[in-house]
Amino acid sequence: MGVEIREEPVDEEAFERMQQFVHDYLAASVEKEEEGGRMRWYPWHSAEYRFNHILNVTTLATKIARAEGANVDVTRTAALFHDIAKLEADQDVHAEAGAEVARQYLETQGDYPESFVEQVCAAVRDHSYQGDLGDVPLEARCLMEADLLDKVGANGTALMLLRMGYEARTHMDANEMVSRVLERGEDAVSRVVSDTAESLAYQRIKRVRWFKEWLEAEVAEMEPIEPPAEGS
Repeated sequence: MGVEIREEPVDEEAFERMQQFVHDYLAASVEKEEEGGRMRWYPWHSAEYRFNHILNVTTLATKIARAEGANVDVTRTAALFHDIAKLEADQDVHAEAGAEVARQYLETQGDYPESFVEQVCAAVRDHSYQGDLGDVPLEARCLMEADLLDKVGANGTALMLLRMGYEARTHMDANEMVSRVLERGEDAVSRVVSDTAESLAYQRIKRVRWFKEWLEAEVAEMEPIEPPAEGS
């Protein structure tokens, strides 16, 4: 049986300082790279996108944590740090690297109990876990569910459509790209555990389906123009 960890509130001033630190850290991660960096011009790998994703996940994770009875301070702090190393570390190690950044910050920038620091770092380290979300601690699960949900819905759809330009696609491929968002949504529903996250997932999928139907009504009947036959 684990030791129950008393909730240690992180006041709003301290949380705002954390947000500023994460923002500045991401910006510095891009600036210190050589020209071209890690595809910095591609939305998924810009400091602006990553920080926006982190804020979205933090909002969602906080909402899920409150509804599910998790430690809100642990959850929202872990959410804030979960992708902090995304722009400087390889994908398969960014979670561990982020946990180390979180530990260094929490141990030097405040008088946080060791139990709080350990829970936050564990959640950051585990957020890329691909197994059953029911096997991880509640706070980590809330973070992981929120991370899945941010890839679904209007935001996820807009980003997938932006990807068409990167892949040299035209708007005729938009339906296929939106279908990818729906696939992500179905995957999210299959993985989330909490009733709160499941409800949010279905709401977001509903928006994507509505957009896909609208898109199909306007694009489905468009036929590509055939080139003229030789000699005509």
